Amino acid sequence: MSQAIRLSDRAAARVAGLLEEEGDSNLRLRVFVTGGGCSGFSYGFTFDDQVADDDAIITNAGVELLVDELSYQYLAGAVVDFREDLQGSRFLVENPNAESTCGCGNSFSIAS
Repeated sequence: MSQAIRLSDRAAARVAGLLEEEGDSNLRLRVFVTGGGCSGFSYGFTFDDQVADDDAIITNAGVELLVDELSYQYLAGAVVDFREDLQGSRFLVENPNAESTCGCGNSFSIAS
């Protein structure tokens, strides 16, 4: 896999806190890309206790981020971060591959 995906310190701290609240040390944060959204592709986040054979595992401060092989190509070089601001609390992706993004930052397009 080409460029590394990073999990920011803020995101790792937030995931660690959520996992502590949940009480399940087997859970990992998964980021994925799906078709749809106002810009063509959408980011998704979920907690997962299963690791597939083709998953990339990104680790920061003992927290693991999973990315499936198909999504990785769209996320190469990206940073998964966590923000709290006027729009609320959310995980987000700072993606250098995105040609454009929607106003909320949840969907993006890639140059063809």
